[in-house]
Amino acid sequence: MTQDELFKVLVAHCKEYGFIFPSSEIYDGLAAVYDYGQMGVELKNNIKQYWWNAMTRLNENIVGIDSCIFMHPRIWEASGHVGAFNDPLIDNKDSKKRYRADVLIEDFLGKIEEKMNKEVEKGRKRFGEAFNEEQFRATNPNVLREKAKYDEVHGRYKKAEEANDLAEYRQIIIDNNIVCPISGTCNWTDVRQFNLMFSTSMGSTAEGASTIYLRPETAQGIFVNYLNVQKTGRMKIPFGIAQIGKAFRNEIVARQFIFRMREFEQMEMQFFIKPGTELEWFKKWKEQRMKWHVNLGMGAENYRFHDHEKLAHYANAATDIEFQFPFGFKELEGIHSRTNWDLGRHQQYSGRKIEYFDPEEGAAYTPYVVETSIGVDRMVLAVLSHSFKEEKLENGENRVVLSIPAPLAPVKAAVLPLVKKDGLPELAQKVMDELKFDFNCQYEEKDSIGKRYRRQDAIGTPFCITVDHQSLEDGCVTVRERDTMAQERVKIEDLRALIDSKVNLNNLLRNL
Repeated sequence: MTQDELFKVLVAHCKEYGFIFPSSEIYDGLAAVYDYGQMGVELKNNIKQYWWNAMTRLNENIVGIDSCIFMHPRIWEASGHVGAFNDPLIDNKDSKKRYRADVLIEDFLGKIEEKMNKEVEKGRKRFGEAFNEEQFRATNPNVLREKAKYDEVHGRYKKAEEANDLAEYRQIIIDNNIVCPISGTCNWTDVRQFNLMFSTSMGSTAEGASTIYLRPETAQGIFVNYLNVQKTGRMKIPFGIAQIGKAFRNEIVARQFIFRMREFEQMEMQFFIKPGTELEWFKKWKEQRMKWHVNLGMGAENYRFHDHEKLAHYANAATDIEFQFPFGFKELEGIHSRTNWDLGRHQQYSGRKIEYFDPEEGAAYTPYVVETSIGVDRMVLAVLSHSFKEEKLENGENRVVLSIPAPLAPVKAAVLPLVKKDGLPELAQKVMDELKFDFNCQYEEKDSIGKRYRRQDAIGTPFCITVDHQSLEDGCVTVRERDTMAQERVKIEDLRALIDSKVNLNNLLRNL
């Protein structure tokens, strides 16, 4: 099964088992908008809790806020979103489909990288343990040919980005015969800019209404509240403000399921620091955020840093933590050194002083900021895509399992009476009543025990607890572990401690 086929199967699985549904489906849906089902919302909440606790519990100098979606329109002028929050778009004249020009070029570069990696893998299989990847990449003619092509296109793309040269974007696409995936033609329009913010009206009458925007990021809500938090919390620099909230972008090329949506959720933290220390803190937060990801146990090899070559107008350093999704390495989290650009602009546009008086320095200054920003939905997709497995068992049967990290699993344990009689449901319900105060559990008695195991595997439940006839005599139950399918007899009174040792979020936090 190819990665594309696997991804389609995952999307179908998410709907079938209550993780993610197309929004407004009974009205034929709404493009690039999705609803989280009963399993998806539990997974999403667990991810948010892991992030929130890692930020606000483990760091005594980081606190949280929850700012509004509607904000004064001048905020978005100050932040630069009104004038510069644009995507370069290009249309194919034959298919009438619209694309982001930069994404078409980046995908083309990704295909060249893929060709080079395939050549390397052929060499690895051919030479075995004697294989030297560095030497192979430096001498293999196929790799060198693709590398030269990559460098040439990448060089042009980098210059076009820096100069915001829309004509050069189009020329790169034409010169490399980058075709529309639908029509297969290279019949492109010119590239033009498109602002991504959603606008709406606020006011009691149409004539008196003012135009406001749905926020395209949560960061500005932190910046405009920075001084309120600092004063009321008596915060001293360095300190951080964390927030989880919805953001909205009118993505024209929304794609890849929940990876790029028009309504999404962000987990952002702005860390306020003394000017001149920003690169040191930038390095520290890079390390800390990568540690948070790898701590989930989804494989350090599936993450990498990608430093920005072209910096945003507000930044003096920026990097992405990329994750290996089924469609390649893509951005999961951004870490940016934003300097004092945002606070300085809000001070300028509002006419209010929002400086910090440093008692140690005996002077006031506008703090610098290091930002960490991660998409909740992308994190959900990372967990689901890494966890989804189709396995062939020794007995010839197949099973689909979501090996979700146990602390993030939507359901922590399933309580299953072996049969629906002989007092087993009553004892199973007692077990359920004991566990439900500490863990999200499911009680299930329909179908054979094997089918029930398969259903729990498919939603990622770490433990299945089977109550059988022997349980009535010895007070023990059979506990089946999801990933290994190993079974053991456990006393009912020991269940809570066993489950807690594997699924408690604090176990993750202690490793950070």
